[in-house]
Amino acid sequence: MATQAGSSKPPPIESPVSKPAPISRPRAADPILRIALRYTISAREYEVLHKYVLSRSRVLRRRAPSINAMQKYMDGRDGDTSKGTGKGNEAVGSAGSGGDTYNARAIRHALRVFIATGLGTKAYEIIMARLKGQASVPNKNKKEPFYKSSTLRLSVSLSTILLLYRLLFRFLSRLRTHLLDPQAEPFRARNPRTSQTLTSPYAPAVGASLAGLALGIYPSRQLRVSIAIYSLFRSLEFAWNMLEEEGAIWGWKMRPGLKGGLMKRERPRWWGSWMLQPFAFGQLLHAVVFDRECSPVSYVDFIWKSTSTYLHSPPNNLPAGMKWPVAWDVADSLATMAKLNWPPYVSPTLFPNQQTLPQSLASLGPLTSQAHPLLTSLSCATLHPSDPSCLRTYLTFWVRSFPRLGRFFLVFYSLLLLPKYKALYNAPWAVINKLLARTLRLSTFVTGSISTAWTSICLFQSYLPRTFLPTQRFFLGGFLAGLWGFVEKENGRGVFLYSARTSVDSLWKVGVKRRWWRAMKGGDVWVFVLAIALTGIVYERDARAIKESSWRKGVGFVTGGDWRDWEVEEDVDNEGEAEKEL
Repeated sequence: MATQAGSSKPPPIESPVSKPAPISRPRAADPILRIALRYTISAREYEVLHKYVLSRSRVLRRRAPSINAMQKYMDGRDGDTSKGTGKGNEAVGSAGSGGDTYNARAIRHALRVFIATGLGTKAYEIIMARLKGQASVPNKNKKEPFYKSSTLRLSVSLSTILLLYRLLFRFLSRLRTHLLDPQAEPFRARNPRTSQTLTSPYAPAVGASLAGLALGIYPSRQLRVSIAIYSLFRSLEFAWNMLEEEGAIWGWKMRPGLKGGLMKRERPRWWGSWMLQPFAFGQLLHAVVFDRECSPVSYVDFIWKSTSTYLHSPPNNLPAGMKWPVAWDVADSLATMAKLNWPPYVSPTLFPNQQTLPQSLASLGPLTSQAHPLLTSLSCATLHPSDPSCLRTYLTFWVRSFPRLGRFFLVFYSLLLLPKYKALYNAPWAVINKLLARTLRLSTFVTGSISTAWTSICLFQSYLPRTFLPTQRFFLGGFLAGLWGFVEKENGRGVFLYSARTSVDSLWKVGVKRRWWRAMKGGDVWVFVLAIALTGIVYERDARAIKESSWRKGVGFVTGGDWRDWEVEEDVDNEGEAEKEL
């Protein structure tokens, strides 16, 4: 009974235990989100963004994909979409671009170029509008459609060039590899010329240069012409460096010593880009006088502002109804004098009852009516009416202009030194000496060039017959002015190349105006394509011919590589291996 009674006890009450909730499988990521991430940011960049930005916010940390998930997106797999918690991601510390496809990188970089150029162009327009004292960017009378906006078309053009170049370069590189395969021998035998062309090491660079045709998306304006000319000059410079490195310019000579052999001849010390300056200045001065619409207005306005000794402002007592000749009026009058074979000057003070000026030069009346009676040349009466001495006027120009230009360039180069404050702190005297020397040389070059260009008019009037080269004198005067470039031959390369590019642009416009040649529709676009092709050929043949490291990185980046200087890194690796072998 006791046993039965004991057995009749109720079973012990069990405490309720909470059962774990069923774990739901992670749902597949949104395809739009996955594609958007792949084509906007790389896995390595997302890792940095997640580490420093996303993981610091609870809301973003819960909603943003983890680094593991991002890596799987880049691999093209729909994997773990668990929200990142900032933990457990150490295993993906080396999340790179292993699954990041070539096409994804090309589209991603093209989108970035599109956004960057659009924002940069818009910011430039706003800044220039502010500097000019305008409240906002000036609106056109007729509002143009959005798709015709020059800012949009420039962004589309540059981004399309990058995308097409990469795609074409990769396609042609793969095609060349397949054609070089032994299995393609029958095709090479049947098509020897085609296979020889496509298997050339320069075929990818030349074929991919057709992407430059996308420059035509941007409207035909001065900016497009400037881009084409700049690209052409840079490509020619790279080609020149390559030919110099190969000894095709200066040749070879016997090596001194017992070993003998050949060695390249060094470039002469007097040779340099400064030699372009006489031809550039000669053409520009001639264009300013005879072809105003073909001359660079901003370039010439800087010269006008620095020439107060030869270009005079109106006096305070000028009558209200009298028009004083401005700088461009003086230039037009000098062109008329040249066409009239430089007529002599007749002083109205000595001959008040005679007509002292030709009818075509009547606009100079307010300027020459009070000129010094001892002047005999009409050009001298126009340029320095109050002083009969051309030499004294020349020296006066130096005394007035040299300090002003020196102060301007000193401030300009001082601002350029702000990013190099560490060098100024470590070696102040060396930096200051270099700054002052560069300022003095450039001030001497600019002052000497401008003064020689103006005083050459008086010089030729004094020593040459009136009918001897009456219009070509301006080119000779500009040529003499450009010889001052020898003073700045060490550091003036940027100034010389800028003048040369400006002169080429002006010369082309003058030739079209005078029908020396015909303008080709879209010719600037084809010049750009040629420049890209030549740059690609030089890079494939000898990348070290591109002297600037930033340009080598840029060309390698455009072809589809990373922003790295591969040539320098390969040279360092080769030197390290050679040292290990020794």
